[in-house]
Amino acid sequence: MKKIILLFILLFPLNVNAISAAAYIVMDSDNNRVLEGSNINTPYLIASITKIMTAMVVLNNADIKKEIMINDEVLKSYGSGIYIEVGEKLLIENLLYGLMLRSGNDAAIALAHEVGGSMDGFVLLMNETAKIIGMNNTTFLNNHGLEENNKMGNTSTAYDMGLLSSYAINNPQYKKISSTKKMIVKTNYKTYVWHNKNKLLKFYEYCTGGKTGYTVLAKRTLVTNASKDNMNLTIVTFKDGNDFLDHRDLYEKTFKNYKNYKIFKKGLINTKIDNTYIEKDINITLTNNEYKKIEIDYIYNKKNVTNIAGEIEIKLNNKTIKKENIFIKEQSNSKLNFFQKILKKLGIYG
Repeated sequence: MKKIILLFILLFPLNVNAISAAAYIVMDSDNNRVLEGSNINTPYLIASITKIMTAMVVLNNADIKKEIMINDEVLKSYGSGIYIEVGEKLLIENLLYGLMLRSGNDAAIALAHEVGGSMDGFVLLMNETAKIIGMNNTTFLNNHGLEENNKMGNTSTAYDMGLLSSYAINNPQYKKISSTKKMIVKTNYKTYVWHNKNKLLKFYEYCTGGKTGYTVLAKRTLVTNASKDNMNLTIVTFKDGNDFLDHRDLYEKTFKNYKNYKIFKKGLINTKIDNTYIEKDINITLTNNEYKKIEIDYIYNKKNVTNIAGEIEIKLNNKTIKKENIFIKEQSNSKLNFFQKILKKLGIYG
């Protein structure tokens, strides 16, 4: 009997998912490279992880040190909130803490009216930002994540939310806010004590931020970030009842199997053009086997009318995974010969 069972398993291997999510992704936040995932381009309702985009629209379009007065539009809020009141005065920055730590829908509504003039105006900014980032399968209807009366809500994919998370975590203000475990805020009405709903911050030392989400229709959604040994990752899960532990396990698996390799050091590099350099280090998170397969191409501009000589293109399995500009270091006229000086005046040299 044991031989029959073993033969069955060998012929028909069990399809066992390591995590319980309907869709998930592990992404390198430094270059948006997908390291692992399932159903990454399938749209789902996203619930309150919407508020990552809400925070970025505010950070990109408002002075967060500005104090505002809460108006009666917050009376429309329901679901999770920080329970601000009409007439209360708060810094925009403090509303962002309430938005990210406690998932305050009332904070989201107040920010929409302050920054966008209305919910519709703010949503327009959200969808414009999504296009710029490359979130091609995402639609925002509001800035808090609750479904509308017709059960329609904000939809996105694990891949798109990975792009958004990678974009957001590179903003120092967003990173500071989303990684805060506890915040105390005093207003003209009362004092708030907010604890972050992102439990991964409490039990996983490498977690650097993220946002939780839940509605009855969307189920549990979660976006987190983590950094270790110069590797910066983001994980997105949809419909995952074991999300915090799944995120931790995926991070541990990835940090174990990958390494951050320095492909180029910033500064002067050797190319077919004299005095070329790159402005920053080129690091890529790879497995040891992937590192051995890396290919490097130099793509030169046909006409050098700027100080950009071309690009370094790094490929893995014939797919481009990283590009960086190659710059030409300008030489002083005293070091140029007569012919080079003429070309420089014509805009052809350097």
